[in-house]
Amino acid sequence: MSKILLLNGSAHQNGCTATALNEMIKVFEEEGVDTELIQVGIKDIRGCISCNKCSETGKCVFDDLVNEVAPRFGQADGLVVGSPVYYASPNGNILSFMDRLFYSTHFSKHMKVGAAVVSCRRGGNTASFDVLNKYFTISGMPVASSTYWNQVHGFTADDVRKDREGLQTMRNLARNMTFMIRAFADAKEKYGYPKVESGCFTSFPDGK
Repeated sequence: MSKILLLNGSAHQNGCTATALNEMIKVFEEEGVDTELIQVGIKDIRGCISCNKCSETGKCVFDDLVNEVAPRFGQADGLVVGSPVYYASPNGNILSFMDRLFYSTHFSKHMKVGAAVVSCRRGGNTASFDVLNKYFTISGMPVASSTYWNQVHGFTADDVRKDREGLQTMRNLARNMTFMIRAFADAKEKYGYPKVESGCFTSFPDGK
């Protein structure tokens, strides 16, 4: 059975972002996809300090939710990251969590399906959406899309429940994500995953 992790970056466990994610969960359950919703926004998550200890130990030096979620991320077929918009950006907790989760996990994320979901009252949504998608695109994770940008609008959860197009977007996103995971699994059996080259790391330490 396929498994998808969903991260709620909001401090409001039953707020706008949760309403969007729960709309996706309904579809995943209908499709027979196993889901796990993790509340990141209620945790005290500090940022990465670039100590690089994870390259020695295989886990983040700060032993918190990041290290708890890391093995579950490794086993998952897809990852949905949800966040409210704060000053046209995802909130600080989810950014700190994602920085450390992606940097400290050294397993391949190649062909895991990623999807970003944002909630806002009015603006800042596409900028936040762009920030979250970059975690996927730097890691070889195909990005799931929908019939509109993956966002809902509202100041409260009740507002979001009135955003019929936004909720429709969430349902279509979940269906597309489910299809992609299944299609990639079938293609892996038939063709194998694409070859990933490594070893080239461009920097210019000599200043030239």
